Amino acid sequence: VSVTVTLECAGNGRAFFDPPVAGIQWRKGAVGTVRWTGARVADVLARAGAAAAATHIWVAGADRPLGTQPPFVRQVPIAKALHPDTIIAWAMNDAPIPAVHGAPLRLVVPGWEGAYAVKWLNRLTVALKAHDGFWVATGYRYPTRRVAPGAAVDAKDTAPLTGLVVKSLITAPLDGAVVAPGPVTIAGFAWAGETAIRGVEVSTDAGATWVPARLVGDAVPYAWRRFEYTFQAT
Repeated sequence: VSVTVTLECAGNGRAFFDPPVAGIQWRKGAVGTVRWTGARVADVLARAGAAAAATHIWVAGADRPLGTQPPFVRQVPIAKALHPDTIIAWAMNDAPIPAVHGAPLRLVVPGWEGAYAVKWLNRLTVALKAHDGFWVATGYRYPTRRVAPGAAVDAKDTAPLTGLVVKSLITAPLDGAVVAPGPVTIAGFAWAGETAIRGVEVSTDAGATWVPARLVGDAVPYAWRRFEYTFQAT
């Protein structure tokens, strides 16, 4: 089966956080859209005789942790794992997955943040409980109550990140570009994980007013939507 998915790192935009947080200081580029092809996780688990009482699958890849970091093991609730669009992929844009993108196998969990899409997949464990490792119990979580910026939060007061939130990105004109008087087209992409983009609005006066942009191309579940807006620059 094939599914087109916008995959975004949970830390996309981390460089803009104030106060700063640890991790790769992504700005706007940790996102992309790919057509993945592979086998449904549900079919693989059925062939393996997975227990009906399972609550999660634990997901591990072949890479080794850096320094003293714990092994990178993620988990997916069984309902999401069994969704017909959740797959074990071996092809990316109709070609074998390149090594840098997780060859030979990669988990694809449509609509959820990118850390669920474990690269170099080599083990799925069908489990009757949640995983207690760092990357599930402590990492990739958010506070369930309001806290002061930069405040420490106990893991028990957090919930795991799952579906992507709505976000947009302007790709033209480029940041800092100088445009000549006349028609100028603003273009970009908007995405919202498991939720469809119904509309995009653009402001050319620092947010004082907003106007609807045109949605371009077909609406595809889990994939970003291109938008355009043309105005007269003076």
